[in-house]
Amino acid sequence: MQLEIISGAIQRQTAQAIVVSLFEGVTEPGGATGAVDAALGGQIRALIAAGDFRGKRNEIVVLYPAGAIPAQRVIVVGLGKPEKFTSDVIRQTAATAAKKARDLGVTHLHTIVHGAGVGGIVPEQAAEAVVEGAFLGLYRFHELKTQLEDARPDLESLTLVELDAAKRPALTEGLRAGQIIAESTILARNLVNRPANIATPAHIAEAAQQLAEETELTCRVMEKDEMESLGMGALLSVNQGGGEPARMAILEHNAGRDDLPTVVLVGKGITFDSGGISIKPGKGMWRMKGDMGGAAAVIGALRAVTLLGLPLHVVGLTPLTENMPDACASKPGDVVTSLKGLTIEIINTDAEGRMVLADALTYAGEFHPDAIFDIATLTGSKVTALGGQIAAVMGDEALIARLRAAGEATRERAWQLPLFEEYGEQLKSNVADVQHLGGRPAGCITAGFFLSKFPPADVPWVHVDIAGAEISDKDQPYIPKGATGFGMRLLVETLRRWG
Repeated sequence: MQLEIISGAIQRQTAQAIVVSLFEGVTEPGGATGAVDAALGGQIRALIAAGDFRGKRNEIVVLYPAGAIPAQRVIVVGLGKPEKFTSDVIRQTAATAAKKARDLGVTHLHTIVHGAGVGGIVPEQAAEAVVEGAFLGLYRFHELKTQLEDARPDLESLTLVELDAAKRPALTEGLRAGQIIAESTILARNLVNRPANIATPAHIAEAAQQLAEETELTCRVMEKDEMESLGMGALLSVNQGGGEPARMAILEHNAGRDDLPTVVLVGKGITFDSGGISIKPGKGMWRMKGDMGGAAAVIGALRAVTLLGLPLHVVGLTPLTENMPDACASKPGDVVTSLKGLTIEIINTDAEGRMVLADALTYAGEFHPDAIFDIATLTGSKVTALGGQIAAVMGDEALIARLRAAGEATRERAWQLPLFEEYGEQLKSNVADVQHLGGRPAGCITAGFFLSKFPPADVPWVHVDIAGAEISDKDQPYIPKGATGFGMRLLVETLRRWG
């Protein structure tokens, strides 16, 4: 989709459709919406007076000017209550309008920058949210379809129209950032949406390499023989039953820059999780193609940080393997030795994510980081505790504060859980240094406690459990049914605010 910013009055634009918006409770539209209403002879006011449009969030109506203005259609979207107006409402508004335009067969859409005027949102931030919302709302995964039930074309262009020319430089910056972040989220969504027979460890590693070729990132793929020589016994224990060798894609932004803070992002990359010998029930197992949602988020985040040019040295580690049952697969009761040197008793092979993360977190120390984040679709107990639309976070308090602030801005919110020493009692083993599963009580927390043993002791670390958030079962304004890309925007916003 082509993007453009022009200076001028929205009601004077020759367009297939223009988009304006209105807060709930407003009876006399002002600003750009008021100008359009006046040009239409009060049609918007008439809708409000009749009770046909109240301005509720994502409420939408289409008007046909019949020559009163150059645009063929006017799309009016509700912003909801003014006191609850945020950048996320802008994303929703832009997505709602863009999808409606597509439904109408519109291919070239003009829109005001919602919130940049009376809404009180900084123009750059408002433009970024408009572009993000439109791109993400229009997302459809059609790679594997040979027959499309919905053949309506997507938008070919989106034009942001702003009366105040002085805002144009800020809007341009916001537009650019919004496009980068949205396209990086779409990359993560595509990787998760692809079935496990396509999105294998090799495929995802190749996607990381291709990304590096297209950007200024560097990429190295660690192969299984190197993992064996290093002693990554925890990761390799999961790969024993897999159909292809484990890999780990290592992406770097600003590689070799020792004058910059170093942040390592570790993303769980289980390309399909059958549960291994401790096999899962068949119902809903298809969702386990998304068990590499953490790795997808990290790959997308590295794309965004390099295109945004963030002044950080960022490393992305994606340990990649299937978790499958066969004669060579790990068994409950097995003991393996991790890269850290700790011996681990495997209690249930369906708790495999923490095993691949354990060795990757230890390996992260090779980059002498200032901070480490791991992100993973890790535990069902996280879904039980917090549902599927919020992340559970554990670890360093200062890093958690950064994540939670970024979560409020992106609406990929996070909630802190404790890592009290008492939880370690559930991980004591009679035959090894630690067992990797602590039972049902506080299962999300004991998983985090287990992981806390593996990063370098002197490096701040946070674990982000995004279980249930990687795939949505319903359509939302800018999150369609299917892969969400959850965590990508959360990580990027955290890094954008680093300074």
